[in-house]
Amino acid sequence: MLHHAFFWLNNPASREDRDALIRGLETLRAIPLIRTLTIGVPALTEQRDVVESGFAVSELMVFDSLADQNAYQSHPLHQRFVEECSHLWSKVVVYDVEALP
Repeated sequence: MLHHAFFWLNNPASREDRDALIRGLETLRAIPLIRTLTIGVPALTEQRDVVESGFAVSELMVFDSLADQNAYQSHPLHQRFVEECSHLWSKVVVYDVEALP
């Protein structure tokens, strides 16, 4: 199970806000349900119609199952992250993907 979230900042030009969001995402590494967590920022690839690079930060998580991903949503560390960092973003888009064998 893949969980990919993209965050747009309230203050897109603020490096401080971006770094605070990244620090907040880093705290999620302590959740044992997450098998893999990758945090990133838009790559400086060629701009094409199909490339969305307006977000500030993304996180890609891998879970062993849909049940683990569902449990992650109510995990206290995830709830604390949302509580402490949600003031930083104006928009979040999530793609949940069931990986094929």
